[in-house]
Amino acid sequence: MQNLILASSSPRRKELLENLHVSFMTVSSDADESYPPEWTPDKIVTELGLRKARSVAKEYPDSYVIGSDTVVAIGNDVLGKPSSREEAFSMLKSLSGKTHSVYTGVAIVSSENETAFFEKTNVVFWELSDEEINRYIETGEPFDKAGAYGIQGFGSLLVKGIEGDYFAVVGLPVARTVRELAKAGYTV
Repeated sequence: MQNLILASSSPRRKELLENLHVSFMTVSSDADESYPPEWTPDKIVTELGLRKARSVAKEYPDSYVIGSDTVVAIGNDVLGKPSSREEAFSMLKSLSGKTHSVYTGVAIVSSENETAFFEKTNVVFWELSDEEINRYIETGEPFDKAGAYGIQGFGSLLVKGIEGDYFAVVGLPVARTVRELAKAGYTV
């Protein structure tokens, strides 16, 4: 039982796993991603990662399934993916000149066990002018990303610094994920 599945359609997570030169397949999860408003960011990403992994593991019981979720938060206020240009502008304006946190939860589910964890990385943004924000929105990059930015693309120009795991901000804390896979019995 050494099949590995990434329960995600995220091209960024897929690329991070591909960089490890490990054989895996991707299967999108149809798990419900709603959650109660009182959930904290760490609980959101951990529980949604578990839901995604469990959903796919039902179809592939002889595999190790990785589920993951990422949110951007200012305190306990969670910023999802923007649904409009105006919402993207508002999110980026709220992050401007401040420190926010990116939470990425990872779950590993197999027939023998399941585990879940999260990584929190603090990200500091430069003070951004309206012109800089609009120029970034014009790239189209903000619209499929939590918090309306991607650190690995043009969004890198917004970031003054980080404290924590860069790859967790991209969407998958690879070093910890590999260690947790090994604990679960999967060798990378």
